[in-house]
Order: sequence, then structure tokens, then C-alpha cells
Amino acid sequence: MNEFIEAQVAFGWEDLRSSYDVVIVGGGGHGLSTAYHLATRHGMTNVAVLERGYIGSGNSGRNTTIIRANYGIPEAVRFYQRSVDLYSRLEEETGRWIMHDRKGLLWLVHGTPGTRHERARSIVNQAFGADTVYVTPEEVGRICPEVDLNAGGGEYRVTGGTYSPHAATARHDRVVWALAEGAMKLGVHVHQRTAVTGLLKPGDRVTGVLTDRGPVSAGVVVSAVGGHVSTLAAMAGVRLPIRTHPLQAFVTNHYAGSFRPIVASAEMGFYVSQTPRGEMLLGAGIDSQPSYSYRSSYEFLSHCSLPAVTLLPFLRNLTILRQWAGVCDMSVDLSPIMGYTGVDGFLVTTGWGTWGFKGIPAGGEQMAELIATDRTPELIAPFSLNRFKEDRLMFDPGSTGTTH
Repeated sequence: MNEFIEAQVAFGWEDLRSSYDVVIVGGGGHGLSTAYHLATRHGMTNVAVLERGYIGSGNSGRNTTIIRANYGIPEAVRFYQRSVDLYSRLEEETGRWIMHDRKGLLWLVHGTPGTRHERARSIVNQAFGADTVYVTPEEVGRICPEVDLNAGGGEYRVTGGTYSPHAATARHDRVVWALAEGAMKLGVHVHQRTAVTGLLKPGDRVTGVLTDRGPVSAGVVVSAVGGHVSTLAAMAGVRLPIRTHPLQAFVTNHYAGSFRPIVASAEMGFYVSQTPRGEMLLGAGIDSQPSYSYRSSYEFLSHCSLPAVTLLPFLRNLTILRQWAGVCDMSVDLSPIMGYTGVDGFLVTTGWGTWGFKGIPAGGEQMAELIATDRTPELIAPFSLNRFKEDRLMFDPGSTGTTH
């Protein structure tokens, strides 16, 4: 036994009913968080989460677990800071060890334009609740001595950056297990290996779902799927401004040192953190070609590794152990879409792109409040689908990790 073994998670499996008040399609982080908050905050437990695989088997289990709030527009800063705060309390609330670890995030820049941008972003962050400060190259060196401040012989010289001390990581499978267990203890049904094949829509309203185990009626159907949201939405007659792209990552063997912060460089195109097992975890931007593919590639490894070893020379001595891919639903303005769709009885939480894991607690909390009260909470009102119709895009390209 070691530190990764703990008491068995208490799941209580139930038979699929023919009717629920709420059916949530997708048993990843956002679907389970919505169910958890419906049960714990609003006492709504006649709820089913339907997952075609096993819980967390999709993108929730294929991400790089970074939790941060250093976004570039006020609405996003407020939303993700709420999620950072909820994550910090999730272990105490659920009684489960999700391996939450506050590491701090260094977001590095390598020239005058990036320096100006990060100074401005730190001001926006501070104004709207996120503790992000501008740091000089000397401060970068103190926070993360492994960084080569004169990377690439000066070609990628570090000119500064921002530091977010409350940024963290958590174990992805433990997050979904904790949320699922908490919801199921209160009576929510979670059904694995249950594929949704269609929607029940006798008129202008969605009244349930068709599954490979039979029809299920519902007062509200919530789409929390990742990767095939456009297909499900089309069944309701909803067209979403979403394209799906693969996103890859890899880990190395154990690094004997302690690498505390999360380090990212959008200009060099990669980010890195150390896992609880001591492995170095690296990722980059989305694959440029839209696809539903979960295949990883050598091209990604070479594209990500070169800038990584240039900025952090110690990585040259490590060996790549494994790589994987997930898929990201990218909205056209690079911000999520939450709430009503214009079709009665059908809601969505989608467009999470490369930043879905960090939004799990706040996304579920806010969607649950919308469902329970039939009113859109102020925190997610800017991210409604109708913003595209009203031409008020929430464009935030500078804060999407290494996605350009």
C-alpha cells in the first residue's frame, strides 16, 4: 500500500428508472458536478447522470489537472476564481482526498509585447478577485530556479511574467469519484455504460432521452457531454458554434527534484507541472485540425519537447513514459457556453476547450442553481448561448493556456 490507496469509494448503483426530474447526459466532471450541487445545495435528488462509458472516462480523465483563474476578461476571472475557491474546500466538503495541491503558476513571457500584456492582465486579475502579480526575471528565478532565464541563447530570454500563487492541481479521477459519491449518497442515480441515442421531442420541447436501455422521460435534459456535443444538440434542433479538436499531453519518468510551480509559456507553446508521483507532465495547444480522434502523435512530442527542454534544461535527462489525447469543444470566442438553448427543456454546458477541469466546481454549482431556480445566475449570464446572436462575444484568446 502507498499514499495512493484509500478507503473504497461508496458508490450505490440503482436500476434505470423510466422518468426523472433531471437527466444529465455525460458522466464527466461537469455532469457529475451539476448533479452533486443539485443534491447538496438544492435538495434535488430525482436526477440521473447517463454516461456511455464509465464515469470520468472521457476528457475528465484525459486532462492535465491545472486549476487557475488568471484569465484576461473580467467575467472569466470572476468565474474561474469561484472555481479555484470551491476546489480549495472540496476535500473538506466531500471527505475525500482529491490530492489538491496549491503550487502557484508562472506564466512566462519573452519580449516587450508579452510583458505589456501580462502587466495588463495582472491588473485585470487583481481588480476582479484573482491574486495574480507581475514578476520580473529575477523573481522568476527565485520562484523557479530551474528556468533558464536566457533560454535558447537569448532567443527566448525571459523578460518577466505573472505569478498566481493560488493556482493548483488535483487528481482528476478522485475529483469525479468524490462528486459522484457525494451525489449518489443523497439519491442521485449514476448510470454507466448507458448511451444516449436520441432525444424525446414530441413538439417544441425536449421531454427526455432515448438510450440503448430504453426511453427515459425528464423535466429537464442537460447536455454535459464532451466531444460530441454538436451531435446531441442537433437532435434538439440546436446549432452550436463549436468545433472539436484533439489535445495531447505526456509524462516523463520520475524527476528526483521537487518542481513546485506550474510553468507555462504561451509564446514557446507548452506548459509543465510535476505530478504527485514525481513525473513531469507536459502539454501544449490543441491540434490545429478539428477531429474526434483520441490518437496521439510523434509530431506533438517533438513540437512540445523542444521548447520545454530549451526553457527547462533538466528535462533533457528524463525519458518520456506515456502520452495520451483528449478532445476539446472549442467555441468561436474561446469561452464556455452555459445555460438555455432556446429549446424548452434542453440546457447545455459546453465549449470548455482546454480549460474544462478548472471550471468543474463552479460550472456545476451555477448550472444547478439555474436548473433549481429557473433563473440564470449572474456569474454565468455572460456565457449564455444567445451572446452569439446578440454579438457580444467573450473573446479571451490570451488566456487559453498554449492554445492560439
